[in-house]
Amino acid sequence: MERDLRENAEADGVRLNRYISEAGLCSRREADRLIEQGAVRIDGQTARMGTRVLPGQQVTVNGKILTKEKEKILLAFHKPRGVVCTTDTRWGDVTVDELMRYPKRVFSIGRLDKDSEGLLLMTNQGDILNKILKAGNAHEKEYLVTVDRKVTEDLIGALSEGMYLKELGVRTMPCQAERTGERQFRIILRQGLNRQIRRMCEAAGCHVERLVRVRVMNIELGDLKPGEYRSVTKEEFARMNELLRGSSNHPDRKRSGISDDPEKRVSGSYPSRKQSGTFSGTGEHVSGSYPDRKRSGISGDTEKRVSGSCLSRKQSGTFSGAGGRVSGSYPRRKSPGYGEKGREARQTKKK
Repeated sequence: MERDLRENAEADGVRLNRYISEAGLCSRREADRLIEQGAVRIDGQTARMGTRVLPGQQVTVNGKILTKEKEKILLAFHKPRGVVCTTDTRWGDVTVDELMRYPKRVFSIGRLDKDSEGLLLMTNQGDILNKILKAGNAHEKEYLVTVDRKVTEDLIGALSEGMYLKELGVRTMPCQAERTGERQFRIILRQGLNRQIRRMCEAAGCHVERLVRVRVMNIELGDLKPGEYRSVTKEEFARMNELLRGSSNHPDRKRSGISDDPEKRVSGSYPSRKQSGTFSGTGEHVSGSYPDRKRSGISGDTEKRVSGSCLSRKQSGTFSGAGGRVSGSYPRRKSPGYGEKGREARQTKKK
């Protein structure tokens, strides 16, 4: 009975990373990092990942008591070129926080790299941040891009259809792109791969000279000058909430995209150490789910077909191919080892 009461009490609590995020300190992902670093305590005890905060408990981060911010803040900020979104000041760069000097703690929804400029949303609401950033929610972000050569229909077509990014090993999702000037185009993305637009342009044989984000969902940069910010209006906020309705607010730890590697094509999502989805290519076709160190599915290799589950160093299931068909279980082979005992074992085996 005590166990049941304890489980019910824990169910009434809030996961620690969510508690920190909703307090306006940082995103859930950043909160996880703080917890792993041992910077978070609950009632004086160092917290662990997955801990739940119960009503009445006190949470501290780096010795400071964390209290939930009642005011919901959402700002539109024009990040100038040369300013970084990180809070790390060790490298001497000007940060967004230093430039804004906002009186309350806010953090950016996503990032723009140092050489990019334009709209950056700032908030103290972790749920909104996670809903916008989660790749699976596919919310729009619009950019104006200036490149070092003439924008052709072939370039627009290649960007729109999606491109294979060798550095990331994925193919970008189809997007909207249109020519707006001799060397300028507009592009609307629904995913946010690292330096995606710059990588896409490099893959197409051109170089980005200027990149400006002009819209995130329904929030537009408008006439904001570099370094200026404004509060999002009630109408804009209401419309954003409508667009976010049905979106997941769990932090996205997965990677989505399509691999165009000639040896492997990947679609689906990839959690840490796990793979799920469909894999196909010239050498292999696999479908199913791949938990830690396990493999289940079907291989289309001409020499081998695999179905069932393959554990580390073990294989069970059915194997068939040009060389024959075998079914059963294959335990790990033991090596005789090295040294005197190993030498004796090998000599005995030879006899």
